Amino acid sequence: MQRSPFEHAPLPKRQFMSRLIAGLGAPIVFLDAIPSNLIPTAIAQQVPGINEVPEYKRQLNLLSDRPLNAETPAHLLDDALTPNHLHFVRNNGHIPERARTKRLDGWTLTVDGEVSQTHQYTMDELQNGFSHQEADLTIECAGNGRAGYYPNASGNQWTLGAVGCARYRGVRLSDVLRSQGVKSSAVYIAYYGEDLHLSRDPTKVPISRGVPIEKALDPHTLLTWEMNGEPIPAEHGFPMRLICPGWPGSTCGKWLKRIWVRNQVHDGPKMTGSSYRIPKNPVAPGKTVAESEMEIITQMPVKSLITAPKTGASIPLGNPIEVRGHAWSGTGAISQVDVTYDFGSTWQSTQLSPARNRYAWQRWTCQINLPKTGYYEVWARATDREGRSQPMIVPGWNPKGYLNNAMHRIAVEAV
Repeated sequence: MQRSPFEHAPLPKRQFMSRLIAGLGAPIVFLDAIPSNLIPTAIAQQVPGINEVPEYKRQLNLLSDRPLNAETPAHLLDDALTPNHLHFVRNNGHIPERARTKRLDGWTLTVDGEVSQTHQYTMDELQNGFSHQEADLTIECAGNGRAGYYPNASGNQWTLGAVGCARYRGVRLSDVLRSQGVKSSAVYIAYYGEDLHLSRDPTKVPISRGVPIEKALDPHTLLTWEMNGEPIPAEHGFPMRLICPGWPGSTCGKWLKRIWVRNQVHDGPKMTGSSYRIPKNPVAPGKTVAESEMEIITQMPVKSLITAPKTGASIPLGNPIEVRGHAWSGTGAISQVDVTYDFGSTWQSTQLSPARNRYAWQRWTCQINLPKTGYYEVWARATDREGRSQPMIVPGWNPKGYLNNAMHRIAVEAV
């Protein structure tokens, strides 16, 4: 039985249900037995914002549609650049109306805080006032692979597909910040978007993350308005998205309306507690970790994905199998990818293509010949230029299930 993709309602479940049951014309039998993260289909059809999955995104695996969270099956990530309709979606609130209607009237990006002068930029000012940058950039949710942890970690149970690499166009955030005069007191930047809290309370912010000023001033950190040659799609942040490559996708703020330069580490929603944090030291699985023992996730780990063949494929014995996929790292540089089909007894090197630019994923390919009929698992292991490799098993447990970079494996059968 498929697990429900729906998340908690903003009201307590009984209160939320009671306000809507009347519209069904009948009581809900076994109401108390409904899982806490499920909203009945008939009710979902009546609630604004629940059914936000665009038709062209229906090939993705839906984890939640309030807010919209969907991942891409591994075999659909085979393109050198992830098409917009196949790119994973990670949202925390409702998609803004501006993004749905593609309206720019009235939109500005405010830059304020620890700068010499505050300014509200129009899109024309950004596009015409700074040098354009175009780059292929990999974005990965820090929780990608969360479903692999045991005991289970809370949050969307991402498997492998919360990652994508697209071509973005925009300007360097550093150029914009320096044009306003960054003060020596600047420590962190924080972003704010136009997305609505799930409660639709305009005073609440669904997420506001940030990065140290050093990362903000990195020349690879961009303010972008174009994705794969098109205006950024609604669910990916129209009209403007911040991209901090090599760091968690949560730092790549969507629907931007404000960049706040701060004199302290940002403490907005999902910047405190256990959100996007891991234990400073290894902990036993299931252990409660105090906030003081947690640290903010910065650079993402080395990782790879097998995109072909599709897991479960049957291959005629004697036919060479082309195995291919992508590899990436928070350092932005992969040195090698190896594969095995005998559970690590032997390894075979792959042909690794260079990245188009730093922080783009790299294509790897190889051919393997299975020795006899039967069931096999093909595993892939990437190594970055700092010598870090993927572990064969799920790495150290953490309360929110972040940074699982265990080797990807697929099942094939020689027949």
